[in-house]
Amino acid sequence: MTQQTKSPGLIQRYREKLQTRHYARRTVKTYELWLRRFLRFHGMRHPRDMGSAEVNAFLTHLAVDLKVSASTQNQALASLLFLYRELLERDLELEGVVRARTRRRLPVVLSEAEVQTVRDRLEGQPALVVGLLYGSGLRLMEALRLRVKDLHFERRELTVRDGKGGKDRLTLLPQSLVAELQRHLLGVRRLHQADLTAGWGRVLMPNALARKYPNADREWAWQWVFPQEHR
Repeated sequence: MTQQTKSPGLIQRYREKLQTRHYARRTVKTYELWLRRFLRFHGMRHPRDMGSAEVNAFLTHLAVDLKVSASTQNQALASLLFLYRELLERDLELEGVVRARTRRRLPVVLSEAEVQTVRDRLEGQPALVVGLLYGSGLRLMEALRLRVKDLHFERRELTVRDGKGGKDRLTLLPQSLVAELQRHLLGVRRLHQADLTAGWGRVLMPNALARKYPNADREWAWQWVFPQEHR
């Protein structure tokens, strides 16, 4: 008697559908959280038994009761549109939704002197990260996701992988950070060797490279420039 394979649940199928569309890992996680909030708001009813009215009620709740920003409400809407259009293959009517207010504010920009004041109060890894944000024009997650192979000291360049819009790009590596980054990598390499000795030292590989190169996740070139503090 063969054991029947349990079919994947809604959350798992939703997550897999997002992954097959090559959504970023953070986006997949965020969309999944919005789906869970939507389900809890409606007493864990299955989405196939709900529709436009329930989606409208949830979005209105976010704007009226929780007073979320317009961008937050739009993010929740995008996650539910993906659920119904891509997974359940249904269209939604979104008339009557109370939209969150879009507040217009002037951006706060630090002067060069203020940036230097902030940097002078930092040291170690945080100082290096901030130096890359300011000197190379990186976004925070772009800096934290740098791998050793993305730094090109000879050419004073670094490669940003899977940046905004899923695009790669080259940018400048400030000369003022080169020596400090090289010293930092010496410590990171010692940590990596210790992790390997202890049976660890593997990193998450992009896309299907983990299957194509099963041992690459242990190689030095693929390691994070700024590894997390704890395993």
